[in-house]
Amino acid sequence: MNVLILGGGVIGVTSAYYLAKAGHAVTVVDRQPDVALETSFANAGEVSPGYASPWAGPGVPVKAIKWLVMTHGPLVIRPKLDPAMWVFMAKMLRNCTDARYAVNKSRMIPIAEYSRDCLRALRTDIGISYDEESLGTLQLFRKQQQLDHTGGDIAVLKQYGVPYEVLDRTGCIKAEPALAAVKDKFVGGLRLPQDETGDCHLFTQALAAHAAGLGVQFKFATSIQQLVVEGKRVSGVATSAGLMKADAYVVALGSWSPHLLRPLGISIPVYPVKGYSITVPVIDTAAAPVSTVMDESYKVAITRLGKRIRVGGTAELSGYTNTLHAARRATLDHSLTDLFPGGGDLKDAKFWSGLRPMTPDGPPLIGPTPYTNLHLNTGHGTLGWTMACGSGRVLADTLSGRKPDVDISELAMTRYETWFG
Repeated sequence: MNVLILGGGVIGVTSAYYLAKAGHAVTVVDRQPDVALETSFANAGEVSPGYASPWAGPGVPVKAIKWLVMTHGPLVIRPKLDPAMWVFMAKMLRNCTDARYAVNKSRMIPIAEYSRDCLRALRTDIGISYDEESLGTLQLFRKQQQLDHTGGDIAVLKQYGVPYEVLDRTGCIKAEPALAAVKDKFVGGLRLPQDETGDCHLFTQALAAHAAGLGVQFKFATSIQQLVVEGKRVSGVATSAGLMKADAYVVALGSWSPHLLRPLGISIPVYPVKGYSITVPVIDTAAAPVSTVMDESYKVAITRLGKRIRVGGTAELSGYTNTLHAARRATLDHSLTDLFPGGGDLKDAKFWSGLRPMTPDGPPLIGPTPYTNLHLNTGHGTLGWTMACGSGRVLADTLSGRKPDVDISELAMTRYETWFG
């Protein structure tokens, strides 16, 4: 079967690789000159299935109000005259209940855990390298109140069999020795030892090269204009390079997926939530993190990637803009220098932002559409890197007529026809 994948980020490339492994002829189309140059380029570097949780949850509306007035708050809203923004926020609020949180979490954990296993198998199969480490994630609590309120998270981890460790200050320092220099700034932590780290951009580039060796074709610098349909099938994709045809089509365009689908009468509640990062060179290994440290107070992830430190955070609702705001960098700078002073050189920091494709309930959209040969693999939010390999694998299995190893029926767009809350 000939498959055309729309989008060359980590989701599109993993989909292409697994489809090619399954024997299909695959073409990837992207407007950029290479793979992973947008949202996949400089994310926080975490592969964290243990933290695969919906943003919408009980208590979040009250927390959001507090975050909006914090100097280094993790949430920013820049209102737009965009109905999609307000509809997205309204739907997100509907999901801020205990019942909805439980349902949405149950849909996210299996695909995230499966994806980590697929990534490990991939490393074994092809020896791919991307500054990867398997040293866990440490969620660091600056206040005792934060540590005291981990009971709900721990209950969920127990429910899904995710290994964890509750650490006091000494335990945190054992996991991340550089924290000894700032031991008075935190009280403890929650560590997930099976989480991994790695550079998503390096991974996607390396996997694209392997995919090309399997026959995958990449059409770069090619803008995707519209889907052409005949009845209930897609007959082609109009692009800047002309009409492209295939037997099946996969939409993996992240935040831009709704724009392509809307003219077909397909409405998916995916909206961009901007994230920021800085990448700094390590100047003192002993003062730098070993793996990922999640600064719970500011919702900032500080991750070691080889000879670099990646600091990522902020949820900014500001539409489809990649404007770099200095105040957002100040938050990232503060978290890094407060916890790992002297570890990285801020003078050489590279400042970046990317548009995460969020769904209001949290789980991604993987599966069929009302058009028989059109499929979705989008809406992964902050977990695109965490869920990429599993998402690509289950999509390839589905298109190949095989039953996926994990049930993805509740990740389909049809869930929005029956949701409650």
